[in-house]
Amino acid sequence: MNQTPKVAIVILNWNGIKHLSQFLPSVLSSVYPNLEIIVGDNGSTDGSVEFIRKEFPTVGIIQNDQNYGFTGGYNKILEKVDADYYILLNSDVEVSPGWITPVITLMESDPIIAAAAPKILAFNQKDYFEHAGAAGGYIDKYGYPFCQGRMFYEIEEDKGQYQQSHEVFWATGAALFIKKHCWDEAGGFDDRFFAHMEEIDLCWRLKNMGYKVMYCAESEVFHLGGGTLNVENPFKTFLNFRNNLLLLQNNLPFWHAVFIIIARIWMDFLALLRFLSEGKRKDAWAVSRAHQNFVWRLLKGDHRKVSALQKANRKLRAKRYPVKGIYNGSLVWAFFVKKKRHFTDLDPADFL
Repeated sequence: MNQTPKVAIVILNWNGIKHLSQFLPSVLSSVYPNLEIIVGDNGSTDGSVEFIRKEFPTVGIIQNDQNYGFTGGYNKILEKVDADYYILLNSDVEVSPGWITPVITLMESDPIIAAAAPKILAFNQKDYFEHAGAAGGYIDKYGYPFCQGRMFYEIEEDKGQYQQSHEVFWATGAALFIKKHCWDEAGGFDDRFFAHMEEIDLCWRLKNMGYKVMYCAESEVFHLGGGTLNVENPFKTFLNFRNNLLLLQNNLPFWHAVFIIIARIWMDFLALLRFLSEGKRKDAWAVSRAHQNFVWRLLKGDHRKVSALQKANRKLRAKRYPVKGIYNGSLVWAFFVKKKRHFTDLDPADFL
């Protein structure tokens, strides 16, 4: 690797001309000595590509022939990007000039670090963490993801309480730093996810391979959120519930996955009832469809279609489990029953 690693910021775009016009100027202000900025276009029809060529001629463009989703889109685009580090950056993220160097410095300090993310704050409320990644991600033993600074719908104000860089379980896909050779080793994103939780799956796979995932407190970005799918979108509900089951299937040892997935399906049924009680019939139906889709994929052997690299990495699951960063309890119980609203309310002894 060169003394100054080459970094490529890759922004995946689909009909996001509004976000590109608003947020790309801040990305272009990034200060790093060996940097390339690329927009990977996922078959946009809103004139995004022409807009970039006219307004931001220094930005590289790689085009997909159609919308392959977040996972497939990035997998295809990154095959054509030559760099030591990839930064997968959402199109609705505002950055500051010096945001790259602290993360690269942290990752260069240890060859076992594969991926990292900066602090993610809310664009519209800059003193608060943002839902997508906050101050680094974790997961409970039933597969519920959460963050330092965000548990379910409870989002904390940033008061400097998470100002220490350290190992976490997952790094957000909104601003994901990853070493190219680690991306290649892990096989990239699982295309079956399409969007949502794909970065958690990738990070878990990396940890099963013996790598670390880090949170870098010295760097921060501001994420608007909901750039592609709004929070209240039933398709997003479908993806979150379906992909959560895929996540468990992919990364847990077989018999442990069977037990946890059965438990999760029952817990998801409670979520379905809650949606119905709130009058959100489309979201309730989305949960049901998520379960149907997961079972259908199992029956048709869809799990056998993953890449050879991912199949090889699965052999490490039993050896590596449990991996660091799993909360060995139920976040649902802690949050809704015991009323633990903040990450610091959880007992550190309950983390693996």
